[in-house]
Amino acid sequence: MSAVSMKPSRPPTVRLHDRAAAEAYIASVCFKHGPPRLLGVELEWIVQHADDPHRPLDAEQLADALGVHAPPTIRPDSPNTPLPAGSTVTVEPGGQVEISTPPCESLSELLATANRDTAAVTELVTAAGLRLAHTGTDPYRPPRRLVHSPRYDAMHESYRRDGPSGGRMMCSTAAVQPCLDAGTNGQLGLRWSALYALGPVLVAAFANSPMLNGRATGWASTRMALWADLRCAASPRSEHSADPAQGYARHVLDAPLLCVRRDGGQWLVPRGLSFGDWLDGSAPGAAPRAASTAASRALPRPPTTDDLAYHLSTVFPPVRPQGHLEVRYLDAQPRGRWPLAVAVLAALLADDATTEAAMELAAPTAGRWLVAARCGLAEPALASAATAVFELACARLPGLEPPQWLQRELELVTDQRVRRGLSAATAGQVSRP
Repeated sequence: MSAVSMKPSRPPTVRLHDRAAAEAYIASVCFKHGPPRLLGVELEWIVQHADDPHRPLDAEQLADALGVHAPPTIRPDSPNTPLPAGSTVTVEPGGQVEISTPPCESLSELLATANRDTAAVTELVTAAGLRLAHTGTDPYRPPRRLVHSPRYDAMHESYRRDGPSGGRMMCSTAAVQPCLDAGTNGQLGLRWSALYALGPVLVAAFANSPMLNGRATGWASTRMALWADLRCAASPRSEHSADPAQGYARHVLDAPLLCVRRDGGQWLVPRGLSFGDWLDGSAPGAAPRAASTAASRALPRPPTTDDLAYHLSTVFPPVRPQGHLEVRYLDAQPRGRWPLAVAVLAALLADDATTEAAMELAAPTAGRWLVAARCGLAEPALASAATAVFELACARLPGLEPPQWLQRELELVTDQRVRRGLSAATAGQVSRP
């Protein structure tokens, strides 16, 4: 979702003195209440050389290709001009290109916006001898970091301590990330819980990353398997809560502290500390309750709301509240297929009755994230639940007044792929109308 257009504005920076203040801050910035109205999407692509996808990418060539749209992370003097329909461009550590649409009033408007800006990016990279790959992981190249910044340097150092998955995730993965309004106070718990309950079914149905670094990994969604190895990507305890704000706030405070920013030089990358440890250890007169709390006193200053806001941006659960709800568990899709992922979620969350029905259909597979990532729809329970969920989405999608081609496409994929237990990576076996 573009910048902070769906988020409430942040309050001024103040020092945090206790967990209660931190939890209240998290609830205020992460959950924006109101009737669900807006949709958005973030689309990521791995970028390859058109003549040889095995060849390493060059950051300067990518910056030249993107021109005025290049982000400052790869061209510091770039104006980072939005694309023709208003989407902003960012570049991930391994050179993956991402566009983030502005919030849109309808599914049709979102499709038109994202398709126009996708076409613009495709034209830019094609003219430079590059191409956008349509898979959730890089099938050919080992991870290699192109973008260096204090944030990504700290992220690399923090993830490196946990093994190779972090570097692979940073440099070799791409996603489709639908963004939806959180809903009213009464709807929020339902929508939040439904997005988690539906997660394994949709991970399996849209799994599109069976290859990494030139080999088959044995996972239908290698991307999701990589995320599962990272502590910053854990599901919050509030995933099935009627009031997720408090549970999510506690999850964030217990999440590993990626870094402490400072002016000049390298940012600090603490070992084994959570934000809550930093907060507890800096409280006036606080007695250490653990070695980590004592260690937190070595940090240069007490935490502020600005530090907490930054920490929020380094926590990556499957569904992340940012005022709106950002769905992070879907692989990048085969060419032209990303609208299906957005359409299914939009249809299933179109009204409370449909959302409740979708949760019930997905209930037998709730929590089976790793089975979904490994097996996709080859696992019978996931295939059965996916068929029922996609049939419900087909029935409810007309109420969103989608383009006729999208309704036909969803019905075709439901019939020829999902009912046959085939995940997105096998989409080439499905004939288009």
